Amino acid sequence: MGQPVAVTIKHSFEPGRVRFELNRSLTGQAHENYETAPERAETFGAVLAQRLFATGLVRTVHIYSSVVTVDVVPGGGAETLASVIVDLYQFWKPGMVPVVPTA
Repeated sequence: MGQPVAVTIKHSFEPGRVRFELNRSLTGQAHENYETAPERAETFGAVLAQRLFATGLVRTVHIYSSVVTVDVVPGGGAETLASVIVDLYQFWKPGMVPVVPTA
C-alpha cells in the first residue's frame, strides 16, 4: 500500500553532500533543517529525517519542498539513502504479514 517516491540523485561539487530530487513536495514552501534526528515526527520531513539518521550515514538533513540535501558521513552511500526516500510512503509490500491488533 502506498506509492514509491521517484528519486533522482544529484552529487554536489562539495564533497560529502548529496541532493535528492523527488517527484513530490514534502514541506511545501517551508525549510526543515536537522542536525540530529528529530525527537518527534510531526511532519513528513521529520519522518524522513528520522529514517535517514537511523541509517548511521547522515550528518545533516535539509528539506525544502521536493529537494532533500544530505551531508553524508565519509564512505556513506547515496544509493542506500535513496532507498529510504523511495520507501517513505510504503506501508505494505508483497510478502509482508499484516499485523492484526488484539482486543
